[in-house]
Amino acid sequence: MFFCMRNYIFLLASLIIAFDLVVPFNIVHGSKTICSQTLYPELCNSLVSTKADESTLDETTTLNLRGTSLQVTLAQASHAHELISNMDVSSLSELGKSAWANCVQLHEDTIELVNKSISLDSSTRSSSSDAQTWLSAAFANQQTCLNGFLDFNLHEEVQKMPIFSNDLSKYISNSLAINKATTLDHATINGRGRRLLSSHGFPKWVTAADRRLLQSTTATMKANIVVAQDGSGSYKTIKEAVAAAGGGGGRFVIYVKKGVYREQVVISKSKKNLMFIGDGIDQTIVTGSKNAQDGSTTFDSATFAVSGDGFVVKDMTFENTAGPQKHQAVALRSGSDFSVFYRCSFKGYQDTLYVYAKRQFYRDCTIYGTQDFIFGDAVAVLQNCNIYIRKSLSGQRNTVTASGRSDPNENTGIIIQNSRVSGDSQSGKSFLGRPWQKYSRTVFMKCSLDSVIDPAGWLPWSGNFALSTLYYGEYMNTGAGAGTGGRVKWPGYHVITSATEASKFSVGNFLSGNSWIPASGVPFTSGV
Repeated sequence: MFFCMRNYIFLLASLIIAFDLVVPFNIVHGSKTICSQTLYPELCNSLVSTKADESTLDETTTLNLRGTSLQVTLAQASHAHELISNMDVSSLSELGKSAWANCVQLHEDTIELVNKSISLDSSTRSSSSDAQTWLSAAFANQQTCLNGFLDFNLHEEVQKMPIFSNDLSKYISNSLAINKATTLDHATINGRGRRLLSSHGFPKWVTAADRRLLQSTTATMKANIVVAQDGSGSYKTIKEAVAAAGGGGGRFVIYVKKGVYREQVVISKSKKNLMFIGDGIDQTIVTGSKNAQDGSTTFDSATFAVSGDGFVVKDMTFENTAGPQKHQAVALRSGSDFSVFYRCSFKGYQDTLYVYAKRQFYRDCTIYGTQDFIFGDAVAVLQNCNIYIRKSLSGQRNTVTASGRSDPNENTGIIIQNSRVSGDSQSGKSFLGRPWQKYSRTVFMKCSLDSVIDPAGWLPWSGNFALSTLYYGEYMNTGAGAGTGGRVKWPGYHVITSATEASKFSVGNFLSGNSWIPASGVPFTSGV
């Protein structure tokens, strides 16, 4: 994690780009102007003319503001990408150049995400949810760009980066708020009635083909590509298989036979709908040791990184063996929308599982680590998982989670349900989480918490940072570490007693999982 991020303030004065896009009315939503609901109302108001009579206000006008805000945000993103792509990097250190390269990639992604949000019809709740997810990911990209420099304490080099003096993050934030405010009150998919599970535990509306695929043994499975170190498959390395894989069409299956694959795998966003199937946890292993101490940004340290949407993986282990003394060292990073991880293991120490962005579901998985070892800014739910706190460095305090939610209108958070948290008897003081960013959101529901969890439950990041703006919740947990009597007294901490409140964080509601997890064939519980 990036220790000085909390106290870092974006640099220099605002760079204002002149736009001709103006909404013709003073926009009102309920009793408040929509602009007043944004974090930067002055920027929002600059897009609005106040000449019209309020009697002319209608829903179409509010949607016009949404479109205008997104168009301006896109122009800012394009301008930022141009600035950073064309800058002279000769004065940057080698570490700074690594961080700069991340920024170029992340800004390209931001342009695509905003473009996708513009193309949506915002008149339905589901499409607005898509836009909220993509804009949240765009916001995470801006934070990650900056974090790449802060990983290496390159504060002086940050000042050389022209993108940190413009208003792109502010415009993304306002677009998040406006998109949320203009969402129509349609029933959620989950509100149509709970679907039943079959006797297998799979949802009944899963296609027969997908169900057979997830339930199949390796002997009966038909894969598009087989990876085997002994030469009995199509390729000997996972990298070769990914390069040969299709992308963007129907499901493409890669079977990785048992073995230890010592390689760093990166699946780009063009490689969509890939499914990886291994021979089981600790049988098919992808391993590496990149870390912040060897010059890798946290983002780049991942042994296995996936950006292509619709990624599904079953029966594999992903690990980073750098060790606790190397600090940030990611085993797996996912920025894949609608990604599903089933019966997998993630092994590391600090920053093991990077739930980077977008919608992700983990079922029957095991995660090992020490500090902030489930972290990121995704809409992530971990269900029926085993979370194991390892022995850490002497005197180090362990934290299971570190949510990177940086804006109150992001729809992100880390939800852990029906899982067990346990640990090494020598693991030291351990906590459920700490607030990496100002609006950190994490909930543990119906989990078994062993005595390894400190009675306080949660750890501050630095002083009073985020203690009143975060949302940390616990609902019906059990075990020696589940007592809430000695928990922190922060304004943002909640002992949840209402099933209605808890249901906001269910797979069906928080992740809208009923609409997309069934296609993966992975079993899940929709409610609490």
